[in-house]
Formats: sequence, C-alpha cells, structure tokens
Amino acid sequence: MRFRSLILACLSTGLFAQDQDRRPTPMPLPPVHKAMGKGETSKDFHSYADPSQVLTTHIALDLKADFEKRALMGNATLRLKLLDKSADHVDLDTRDLEIQKTEVSRDGKAWKAVDHVLAAKEPILGSKLTISLPKGYRFLRVSYRTSPGASGLQWLTPEQTAGKKSPFMFSQSQAINARSWVPCQDSPRLRITYSAVIRTPKNLRAVMSADNDPNAKRTGTYRFNMPNPIPSYLMAIAIGELDFRSLGKRTGVYAEPSVLPKAAKELEDTEKMVAATEKLYGPYTWGRYDILMLPPSFPYGGMENPRLTFATPTILAGDKSLVSLIAHELAHSWSGNLVTNATWSDVWLNEGFTTYVERRIVEAIYGRRHEEMEAILGRQTLQHLVDTLPAADTALWFSMKGRDPDEDTSEIAYEKGALFLRTIEEAVGRAPFDAFLRVYFHRFAFQSITTADFEAYFLKNLMQKFPEKKDAVAMREWIYSPGVPKGAAVPQSDAFELVESGLKPWLEGRAAASSISTKYWSTQEWQHFLQKMPESLSLAQMKELDEAFHFTDVGNAEIAFLWLQLSIRHNYAPANGRLQAYLIGIGRRKLILPLYSELAKTPEGKIRALDIYKQARPGYHPLAQSSIDQVLGMRP
Repeated sequence: MRFRSLILACLSTGLFAQDQDRRPTPMPLPPVHKAMGKGETSKDFHSYADPSQVLTTHIALDLKADFEKRALMGNATLRLKLLDKSADHVDLDTRDLEIQKTEVSRDGKAWKAVDHVLAAKEPILGSKLTISLPKGYRFLRVSYRTSPGASGLQWLTPEQTAGKKSPFMFSQSQAINARSWVPCQDSPRLRITYSAVIRTPKNLRAVMSADNDPNAKRTGTYRFNMPNPIPSYLMAIAIGELDFRSLGKRTGVYAEPSVLPKAAKELEDTEKMVAATEKLYGPYTWGRYDILMLPPSFPYGGMENPRLTFATPTILAGDKSLVSLIAHELAHSWSGNLVTNATWSDVWLNEGFTTYVERRIVEAIYGRRHEEMEAILGRQTLQHLVDTLPAADTALWFSMKGRDPDEDTSEIAYEKGALFLRTIEEAVGRAPFDAFLRVYFHRFAFQSITTADFEAYFLKNLMQKFPEKKDAVAMREWIYSPGVPKGAAVPQSDAFELVESGLKPWLEGRAAASSISTKYWSTQEWQHFLQKMPESLSLAQMKELDEAFHFTDVGNAEIAFLWLQLSIRHNYAPANGRLQAYLIGIGRRKLILPLYSELAKTPEGKIRALDIYKQARPGYHPLAQSSIDQVLGMRP
C-alpha cells in the first residue's frame, strides 16, 4: 500500500511516488504456533485471536448492501481448524459490528445456536467477540450488520461520485479494519481462503479481491471465490456503477464510465509491468491482475488487494508520470500478498521489499533515469524522517505494542527497507540478489513470516555465499538500529542537478522564471523544483512562478499539492480558491493531511482549515477523517 502516516504527513515537506495461472508449488507451511517463534518479536498485539487454539481456514460471506442504511448485513461462516482439542471457545476481532446471532455446525448444514459475548470496545483493537465452541463443531456462523461509520467502509452518495447518478461503496481493510465489516481473526500472520455472495441494487456492480468476471450481468447478485490463502487485511469489496476495459490478456481496469477511457489510457502499460516482474521474480500466481479506479475520496494512493488493486484517480496525470504507484501495488503480488509480514512490527517485509521491486519494474518499463529520480526522492524522504522522527521509530523493526498500525506506520518501512535491499544488491551483485529474491518468494509463497524468519533465511541462503560482504551489508544494524548505516547505497542521477542549475539564476535575480528550460521535465523534476524553493519567497516571486508555469491551475495532483503547500506558507491569495476545491475534491490522506497541517500553524489558517473541513469532511473516508480530526483538534 502506498500512503503516508499521520506522523509523516504532519512533518513532510515533500511528496514522493510511490496472467496466466502458473502457480509454483509452495514449500510446506510449518504449524503456526511453531513458525511464529517466541517473544515479542513474533506476537501480534493487534488481534484478540489465539491461533495456538483455533484457526480459521475459510470464510464464506453472504451479505446484502443497504445504501440507505449504509450497512452490510448478512452472515459470515467460518470453517475452523482446532489445534488445541480442549478449546471450548473462539475469539474473533470485531469493531462496531452489531452481532445478531452465533451458531455452530458439525457439517456446515445443521446449525445450533450458541452463546457469545461481545466485549467493550477498545480504542485501537475494537471489541473481542467470544463464541462458545462445543466439542466436535467445526463451522461457525455469525449473523451481523456493520455500522454506518465502519472504519473499513466508505459509503458515497451519488453526488460524491464521478457520474453523479449512483451511490458507491468501497472497503479499506488494511491494517486492522477488516474486523469492521467481517468478524474474523484479523491478523496478518493467519491466512484464509474466502468466498462470497454479495447482493446489491440491480443497477450496480460488485467487485472483490477475488475472481471477478468482467462480463457478469448486473443481476444484483454476485458470486466470488478467492482460492489462494490470504491474510484478512486483503479482503476487499466495492460496489458502484462500474464498467470494465481490458488492458491485456490478463489485465484490465474497472472504473465509473466517465473515468474509464482516461484510466485505460494511463494504465495501458500494466500488462508489460506484469511480464517484467515475472521475468525478474517468477510467475504471477494470482490469475488476473485488474485495477479498480476508485472515487477521489479513497484515502490512500493504492491498495494491493489481490487480483484487484484499488487505486486513487489522483494518479491520472495524463502522461503516465505517476504510474509507479501501480508498479508498487503490482509488486505486492510477490512481496506482501505472496510473502506477508506476520505482524505489523514486521511491515518492512511488505513495504520495503515492495518499494525495491517497484523501482525495478519502473526501471524495466521506463528506464534507469526515471527509476533513479524516484530513488533519490525516496532517499530524501528517508533522510527527512531520520531527522524528525523519534530515533526508535527509524529502525526497520520496532515494537508496535499499544500503537495503531493505521496511524503509526511511517515511510521508514518503505524507504529504509528499499535502501537496505539496494545496498545488499550492490554488495553481492544484482544477478545473485535477483536469484535469491526469486527463490525467497517461492520458498515462502502463501506464508506469513517474521523479521527473524527472514534473517535466518537470508544468512543461510545468501550471506553464506558472500561472507566477505557481511560488514558491508550490516544486516542487524539496518533492521534494529535507528538511522541509516554508513555505506548505504547512493542513487545517482544528474537530472536534479540540471533542475537546480536552471533554478539558481532565478533565485539570484539574474533571470526570469519564464527563461528556465522546463519543456521536457517529468513530474519528478517538477517536484524537485518546487521542493528546492527557499523558506521565504516574496509575493512577487510567487506570482512570477504562477504566471510562468500556471501552478495554481495545474492538473497534476502531486505538483498541485506542493504548490498549494507553498501558497499556504506564503499567504498567496490567488491560490485560495484552488486550495479549497482541492481539499474538497479529493480524500487521499497523503495529499490533504499536510495541507490541513500547514493551515493549522497559524490562527487565521486554522479558522480557514476548519471552514473548509466542515464542507469536505462528509466526503472523506473514516481513516482520513480520524487523522484530520486529530490535526485540527476536533472531536469526531
């Protein structure tokens, strides 16, 4: 997933980007209670589930979407595996669910009502649901309905969609929000298959992170199956007025009809991305790779839901300059979805690997120059975080006990993790490292592992071949120590030097802004240009920049974000209207949270922020609302 945490969004001054069913046979999965190891380094503090007693192996959903009540209602049937024969109950994770009935069955056909207890809500974890489990029963059915304010669902009115005719609903389960729409063992260390029957208004289409049929008739009843075992945070659903367009033999895009042509053009290289990644790291194991272009309120850049990446329309820049986000979500098909972090303390195993693979995909499709610019921007992000975050939070692994993984996961996992892997690549050579990663993805396919599991495998299967490189790699320092170790890889590009050489004469008053040669600049070069502006600019300088480059009206959401940040800092009034429209029109946390934070730095700005937020808040996802509420000191 591509996103910025609350901490990063408040601190950051920059902005950075982000099949055939040929499935290899994965190695046997060790028993969960042995594979997870011992102690805090393997414990998942974000789930009530006890996998040493009872495991869920499959969830069958039968749900109706009620847009008037803003709720999913129906039941979830869990198939259980008892690891402790004396277990007489099962604990599930829930958040704001109305539990109507719990039943058990021996065969999945005849059902018996059993008692349940729904505990009081805990701020981060939600409510533990404890259900009696008589001996010999292996199926559990929970009848329930979701809350209109479920943290993992957003319900949009027709006016909040591109078409303005039909409502829309979508989920966001990562990190621990699946429990807000499915009672489950909501932990990344546990994997399930799932199936679903979803009932919708007849004019709408349902899609899920499963085997979608792009030719399905709009009957109001849709059936899905996910045969590959996935962690609960990868369960996903969306319902809306959606059409489909093919991008290749195993790729395509779903979007609202008015958005579909632009999305299909922007994403036309998706099939090439899949092929390029397969060449590097082995077969794509998920069947199809489709993309769902969501309404602008989606709080993240993208979400790697298997078989159906959810993406923000803010990447539709018209020149493919922001499609590295799709490369990132596709890369998760290997690093994250296939091999998964066992706990949220291990999230770098998902995001660091994925950011590294993303840049390899970008290099393969768009060239080394493009990749190196993104790597340099990422390195700048990392340094900013190292300089501003608490030191303990700049290690790759640190305890998440008592912390909310939806708020407290920073870009450290992404950028420090990717830089660590690039450092390994440069130490041992690209070819040996690629070979190692290819086997690593195969060895742990469809498993969830800890950082300790990776360490052991890495030392045995790569570093034993290169003992002389042990000090250069400095594995434990990268993983457990704060900051960036000496000897880290250094991305190289002259593109930004050329940007700075063009900017310098203007800053020194020796040339007009319009004289800067920008004709062939990419989004990344424009980002660097705006990031290199001094702390203080005169209003005359702001006006000159705007007249030369039309920043206030720029269509690229990423460039507009940086310009609007500058405009707030310098009280540049001509951008006020665009700022308001921008904040009301999109809900991507990375792009809106820093703007609210910047406004909130002055009393006048905070008054303005509150006024805009009053209008914008109903259109934001609950996760974005929660973050902005904190920044503006509001009670939800």
